[in-house]
Parts: sequence; C-alpha cells; structure tokens
Amino acid sequence: MLEPTTVLGHDDLRRTLVRIAHEIVEKNPDGDVALVGIHRRGAHLARRLHALTSELLESAVPLGSVDIAFYRDDLSTRGGGPVVHATELDFPVDRRTIVIVDDVLYTGRTVRAAIDVVFDYGRPARVQLAVIVDRGHRELPIRPDYVGKNIPTSQEQRVNVRVREVDGVDEVTIGPAARPGIGAAA
Repeated sequence: MLEPTTVLGHDDLRRTLVRIAHEIVEKNPDGDVALVGIHRRGAHLARRLHALTSELLESAVPLGSVDIAFYRDDLSTRGGGPVVHATELDFPVDRRTIVIVDDVLYTGRTVRAAIDVVFDYGRPARVQLAVIVDRGHRELPIRPDYVGKNIPTSQEQRVNVRVREVDGVDEVTIGPAARPGIGAAA
C-alpha cells in the first residue's frame, strides 16, 4: 500500500486559513457575518478562522458549530448509530451571512445537511462555504466560496485534513482509500 503524500504542511495550512479569513472579510465588508463549523474538524477550523476574521474586522464575529448526524441522507445505510456532537448556534441566524466551514468538500452531501441545520435555526441572508480542500466528485450542485486548495482526486483516494486539536498535527494528506471504491472525503 502506498504511503499518503503530504500536500499541505503546518505552515501551509496556517497560510491557507489566513488567506481564507482575508477573503471572507473582503467579500463581506459590512461585517455582518458568522462562522459555523461542521463537526468535527470543520468546527476546529472555524474557531481558527473566527480568531483571524475577528482580528481583521476589529470586532467579535459570531461563531457556532453544527452537528449533522441526524440530517444525513444515509442514516439507514450506515452501520451503527450516529456519533452526535452538540449544535451550538447561540446567535441570531436571521438576515446574517453564514459561512459554513468544513475540512473537505467531496459529494456535497455533508454541506447540504449543514445548510438544513442552519435553516432550522432561522433564515440567513445568504450562506457561503469555506473548505480547506475541494476534491471534486460532487453529487449535488454545491460550490465553495472559499477554497484552500483544489485537489483533483480519484474515487480510490482519500483526502485527510488533520488538525492539532483532534489529531495532534496540522496537515493535509492524500493517499489510497481504506477500501477500494471508498474514497471518503475525510
């Protein structure tokens, strides 16, 4: 089995987050924006973007996280019960730009589920998407507004975004999927 290849190291990931934070601020000059991370790694990445965007805007940007466990469209086909994390949206969603943050964009199904969660809390003015990696293979018409890196992949590959809060290291690697035909986004 081939070893995974590192495509973004610690410093690369840091620079990527700084660039995305600047892009978010530039695209939302009114500052009426909130960041919402998708559990698990997206929530940690959103926290980092929160610090960067709040500094750039010189005011605290609302931060939340969503758990999509019960919003997945494959609950009946997945083995075992879902792993559930808390959804935290402790700010008004209505009439605000919500930037959903995730690690990898693959089929688009995770993002669709996150949008469903957000709309259960209110009606945002608009929803934007920030991802560290866009690997292609979309099954739904979902496109990111902010992308760290486009990495064209095959279905037999796996993209892993690792963050120090969960994995002890900041990096993005690409390698073979655990099982042929299973090219999971994370």
